[in-house]
Amino acid sequence: MSRSKLVSVISLSVAAVISAPSFAYAEGELNLYSSRHYDTDERLYSDFEEQTGITVRRIEGNADELLARMQAEGANSPADILLTVDTSRLERAKEMGLLQSIDSDVLEARVPGYLQDADNQWFGLSQRARILFYDKNDVTDPPQTYADLADPKYKGLVCSRSSTNVYSQTILAAIIEHEGEAVARDWATGVVANFARDPQGGDTDQLRGIVSGECDISMSNTYYFGRAIRKSVEGVSDSLDMFGWVFPDQGGNGAHMNLSGGGVAVNAPNRENAIRFLEYLASDQAQQYFSAGNDEYPAVPGVALSPSVAQLGFFKPDDVDLSAVAKNVGTAQAIFNEAGWE
Repeated sequence: MSRSKLVSVISLSVAAVISAPSFAYAEGELNLYSSRHYDTDERLYSDFEEQTGITVRRIEGNADELLARMQAEGANSPADILLTVDTSRLERAKEMGLLQSIDSDVLEARVPGYLQDADNQWFGLSQRARILFYDKNDVTDPPQTYADLADPKYKGLVCSRSSTNVYSQTILAAIIEHEGEAVARDWATGVVANFARDPQGGDTDQLRGIVSGECDISMSNTYYFGRAIRKSVEGVSDSLDMFGWVFPDQGGNGAHMNLSGGGVAVNAPNRENAIRFLEYLASDQAQQYFSAGNDEYPAVPGVALSPSVAQLGFFKPDDVDLSAVAKNVGTAQAIFNEAGWE
């Protein structure tokens, strides 16, 4: 599989230069195991059914439940596709032997190399940047890098999610990949020293912590704030004017990216339909809906962003190999434990 470097800036309106897949009308079904919990995904499924004639049958649950179910079902599993959030879960599915390698010229051409598994067992389909938010009324010198979060001048200002959350794990895993374990350990220890409160809640709760005054700085994935721009989110949308945000490491590695992606199940009874579904999710239509319906960044370069996402601005993303990052998650959790990051 070729590894293509993502363009240094995500474009708001550059026309796609890679041809989108087209679909012949087919018959049959597709059994989808999904841990994406977004009501807006209904549009993706209905449009695919309308274009292809393939009926999508869904089983939904959290990622751990779905992986355990696929493992227990074994060769008799009806699963054709696994869709989930974050590289570490896709990599875990691969390590458990739950996915299979596929050949798809469409996915190879449209999905950047760093968003593909080296063995073509999973593909990233949408992205979220993990960036820094701050109270611009209180913080006049906001952190510009992830490393800055450990600077003592921000002591008592930072709120965060728990170390057991996959987003926390992957940002530290990326630091390990870039800088090594010693730097990662110092960073985690420094951030803990700057906590305004014990780690708690989800990404929206970190934004609410800024509004309530419990903290002045937090990390959050972009789509949580994009959602608050697009529609009413209690405790955030009424206070958008107080937020400033920084895409970190713009002079270095770039902003850390989390992804949502999928792969074909190892025992997929409808393998060709499963490949067709992944190719559809890489089409311009589906990519635009990931952005419009769930405030995510498309995985395919050149696809226009929705207004809520575009409002966040241009930035340089980190194109580190996410498969390598996923392999560091266990080490990241051990470092968190040592640092006292609850």
